[in-house]
Amino acid sequence: FLEMFQAGAEFIEKTLKNLTTSTDAVAVVHSTDLVIEAIVENQKIKNELFKRLDKFAPEHTIFASNTSSLQITQLANSTTRQDRFGGLHFFNPVPMMKLVEVIKTPMTSQKTFESLVDFSKAVGKSPVSCKDTPGFIVNRLLVPYMMEAVRLFERGDASKEDIDVAMKLGAGYPMGPFELLDYVGLDTSKYIIDGWHSLEPNNPLFAPSPLLNKLVEEKKLGKKTGEGFYKYK
Repeated sequence: FLEMFQAGAEFIEKTLKNLTTSTDAVAVVHSTDLVIEAIVENQKIKNELFKRLDKFAPEHTIFASNTSSLQITQLANSTTRQDRFGGLHFFNPVPMMKLVEVIKTPMTSQKTFESLVDFSKAVGKSPVSCKDTPGFIVNRLLVPYMMEAVRLFERGDASKEDIDVAMKLGAGYPMGPFELLDYVGLDTSKYIIDGWHSLEPNNPLFAPSPLLNKLVEEKKLGKKTGEGFYKYK
């Protein structure tokens, strides 16, 4: 255990040595080749940031968003560099997860796309590519699956605990859907499904859940608040 702790501490120290930080994005963006945005999942706030950075970044600089649910095209349209704009969706926890989804919009140039793929490989990740479709690959399959688990529970067909055990032992998933919802955050999950529901109101996979809405309203957001579908206190 001590060896693992020391290895973890060394990894953190080594990583931090490679980083410089600033709270003034405009001041540092003039010397960057790639800007990856990973701020709050809010279209308006992201657009405002990109619009501002677009004015100060060099012409060759590529912009990318780490969004998991918003349209890359809409973000790119807030800039004048739609051809140098794509998605780089990393997975949490980033040091452990090898996957990066590289998102190409209809305006992203092939050169930009290849640069984003090369960058992903250079930082030791395994890139996959996807068009600019809601949720890309992973979340487009994962979020409806988690919502279907909630509906199964809402109907009284099975308990939360049994659904989680079934998916771990029957499908080989590391976490059950309710454990995963609590880990991701119920507010985040609700935000994603609400956004997709507004885009495709007739799609049953994107239907909101009364139970999920109720828990969020009660500020039971999962692990981060000590209670969601399960209690963590």
